[in-house]
Amino acid sequence: MPPYNKYMTRTILHLDLDAFFCSVEETQNPALRGKPFAVGGKPNERGVVASCSYAARSLGIRSAMPMARAVKLCGNLIIISGRHGLYSEFSKKVMDKFAQVTPLVEQISIDEAFLDISDMSEPPLRVARDLQNSIKNDLDLPSSIGIASNKLVAKIATEVGKKSSKKKTEPPFALTLVPFGEEAKFLAPLPVDMLWGVGPKTFARLAELGIHTIGDIAAWRENDLARLFGEHGRDLWRHAQGIDNRPVAAEYETKSVSQENTFSVDVRDEKTLEKTLREQSQQVGRQLRKNDLAGKTVKLKIRWSDFTTLTRQTTLPNATDNDDEILKTALKLLRATRTQHQAVRLIGVGVSGLGAPIRQLSLWDAGGEKSRKLQEVIDQLQEKYGRDVIRKG
Repeated sequence: MPPYNKYMTRTILHLDLDAFFCSVEETQNPALRGKPFAVGGKPNERGVVASCSYAARSLGIRSAMPMARAVKLCGNLIIISGRHGLYSEFSKKVMDKFAQVTPLVEQISIDEAFLDISDMSEPPLRVARDLQNSIKNDLDLPSSIGIASNKLVAKIATEVGKKSSKKKTEPPFALTLVPFGEEAKFLAPLPVDMLWGVGPKTFARLAELGIHTIGDIAAWRENDLARLFGEHGRDLWRHAQGIDNRPVAAEYETKSVSQENTFSVDVRDEKTLEKTLREQSQQVGRQLRKNDLAGKTVKLKIRWSDFTTLTRQTTLPNATDNDDEILKTALKLLRATRTQHQAVRLIGVGVSGLGAPIRQLSLWDAGGEKSRKLQEVIDQLQEKYGRDVIRKG
């Protein structure tokens, strides 16, 4: 491993919890260790793999794969239903550990985050290894880490460390450091699709141009890439040079709150769809109120049985955090979008255009104020005793 360069201007650590859902399940049932298993839905209900153990990965099983296909690859695959409340609890414990290292933590998903450790006096490798060991010893969770002068290279370093691990049937527990000034050299031999911003379409277009590695991108002139790809071409060129000036955002603005459900069997029944939207609207409204937010745009997401996915939205005159108003708007969108008896595979509702709720009580708003206070009481009861303790009639 290359030595740490003490003249590095920034030091960004990216940590990814290895096979997080499966690792959490192993803490609850150590007998699963070393066995091929997957967390996800049932194969006969069109379930997909949310996470799979490294023993399962060695057999070709991957996340987002249909569970039915995973079972074909491994006849004795153990399937476990996800326990997202449990995973969130473990995630919070890990994030609390990050906060003990530095206040500059940017959580980017339930199982990964960036930490800015530039101002720490300890060598980054020691900080990283101590953090890895602490998470392993206290929570029994494996992790992999990348360290570099920016977020882009740090995250790719984590991926490279994982892929280069010789442990194919167990977590890699990788640790990779890219010295300051060697970002472009580190990236050069890697395939272009490891670079942020290179999706399937861009990948195909780059291949047509004979560009296969990140170093190939870096060898082009920035203006030529901008002519071919627009502003995205300039981003590709900068990223290929290992340039990324984005700070670690310790706090970020919530842009939307949403809930969605994929049905195990396509649904045609109107009452089932309305019941689902009602429950989703209640969850969205509750989350908005919990975060002291309200939104003006209500969005419906719907997927038909042929996997065609549509989104429809309406902007309200005033921002809302009210369950009934969200539901009423979502139902209008559903009725305007769906023909009678049309089969639905997925449905969801969301609210965006968020900001602090503005409550103006006029002579005519007394009923609305009472409704809001009632909703606050219901929220408090459900928070303390669970969602089923009380419901609207």
